[in-house]
This record gives sequence, C-alpha cells and structure tokens, in this order.
Amino acid sequence: MDQNQRVVIAGGTGFLGTSLAEFLTRQGYSVVTLSRHAPDPPDGELPWEHALWDGRTVGPWARHLEGATALVNLAGRTVDCIKTPDHCDEILRSRVEATRVLGAALRTVEWRPPVWVQMSTAHLYGDPPEVWCDEDSAFGYGLAPFVGAAWEEELARALEAPESIDPPDPSDPAIRAVVLRTTFVLGTSGGALPRLAKLARWRLGGKVGHGRQGISWIHEEDMNRLFLRAIEDPSMTGAYIATAPTPVSNAAFMRALRRSLGIRIGLPAPAPLVRIGAPLVMRTDPELALYGRYCRSRRLAEEGFEFHFPDVESALEDLLGKRE
Repeated sequence: MDQNQRVVIAGGTGFLGTSLAEFLTRQGYSVVTLSRHAPDPPDGELPWEHALWDGRTVGPWARHLEGATALVNLAGRTVDCIKTPDHCDEILRSRVEATRVLGAALRTVEWRPPVWVQMSTAHLYGDPPEVWCDEDSAFGYGLAPFVGAAWEEELARALEAPESIDPPDPSDPAIRAVVLRTTFVLGTSGGALPRLAKLARWRLGGKVGHGRQGISWIHEEDMNRLFLRAIEDPSMTGAYIATAPTPVSNAAFMRALRRSLGIRIGLPAPAPLVRIGAPLVMRTDPELALYGRYCRSRRLAEEGFEFHFPDVESALEDLLGKRE
C-alpha cells in the first residue's frame, strides 16, 4: 500500500478508533486521527498523525481531508453511562454535530475523499423480544433509535451538494457513503468485554435478567476488516449491519464467556438487582444489559463477506482464552 493513501478517522482515540488506526497502519495506510484530546500512547510515540478538533467547528484539522483516500467517522459520546438528561443530550449532539461539521469541512477542500464510512448503531432496531432483524427491519422506539436515525439523517444532509454548485460539477463525483450499524464489538482493549470478563472472574458471570435478550456481536478484527472493505470496495454503498452471523442469547453469551475463562460458576443477576447495581456500582445504564436484539446482516451475506470469527465461542477463545 502506498503510504500516500491517507485515512482520516474522526473520533479516533477511543477503543474502536485506536483499534482501527492500528489495523490500517499495519495495512500500509497513513492514518490521521481527530479527537478533542491528544492521545497518550503507552510507549510515548504515536505511529500515526493526530489533530485536535472540537467536533463542532471547522478548524486547521480540515486540511487533512484534502486528497484523503477515505473519511471514517466514529465520533460520539459513549452510551456506556447513566442516562441523565445531560448525557442523553450530549449523546445526540456529539454525533449529529460531528457529522455536520465533517460535511462542512469537506466543502473547504478541493480534492475530497471518495468514500465516507460512517458508524451508526444497530440499536436503531430497538429491543424487540426474540425477533430477528436485518437491514430491512423496522426501526424501534426510544432514545437509541432516535439518536441513530438522527445520526444517519445528518450524514445524508452532510453529503448534499453545496447550494453554490448548480448544476453539480461533473468532475467532482459524489462521495460514496457506507453506513455500518455497529453491534457489540468484542475486544480486550476497551468496550464492555473487559468489564464482563472481570465480573465472570468474580463468579458473577451468569445470565442477566431472564437471559433471553439477544446479543449481536462482532470480533474487533472482523470489524476492522469490514471498515477496510468499505474503504476499498467501490461496490459497497448504503447501510449494513456490522455483526457476526450468529447472534446469541445473553445466557448463551455469558456461558461462552465463562468457558473461555475456564470458570464453571456464574451467579445470575436478577433484573431488579441489575437496575439497582448498574448505576450505583458500574455507573452505567441497566438497559444495556437487560435488553438486546438478534441481528443478522442480509447484505453482508449476499455480498460474500467472510468472517474470521463467525461464532461467539471462537471469538471469545481468541480474545480471552489465550490470556488465561
């Protein structure tokens, strides 16, 4: 890969952004990450470039979009929090405003990246009890579906041609947009998996609530490979659910998690206890554990994407079993 092939990752210092930056760097890409705070790499040296932004206003960071190979937008406040009104407002604003300002920044450069890969959420489909969802399923109701829909709608607005271009310049083709409606990404350097593994080691890794709620998941390696395909494959366009083909119930997931750690006993967590303990002890929303969805990607199956980790047992064994 030519090192002049540059990918700009907005929101690039979180778990997913750092994982993707490392992956793309290994693939030979030059990477620029955008975030509100400078990263602090463990070894003191960052193997890619970083630029500060506030996620709301166009600034000097926009120059990195000039001639870039791709823009990847992961920006957004974590949903792993207590859903206070202020947090809910910031969850929505951080996603919509970051997407909006990226669209504005693209209008300041002469050579725009040909592809914009936008993260979204499979929470769009709500929490239907034991109902299978794919890209054609109806959206759900509640905060997460509302935020996800607003996020994707803002992307559509951000990609509209500027009003000053009438008619559009034929030498400036439209940017190809790929939306990845992401599920539970399994990785050991961030996200929810390390916390769940800790609970399992404390023998608290039993089913949560009734245990039938769906967990749709994807190994971080497959997630990164999906980002790479979205960047490089010109046939990919529109929305995809980023998920492995075998979602499982919460009870089955926790059983596989215990097995990967070599732990036999896992005390269950009744729903009333989770509603009390999640905000007080874990400082998070109990609904993240008590509800879920079974998702499969019809489009990835039809287009022949091959997962390195198609089942949860192999994924958890790769991530956790080797470390035990």
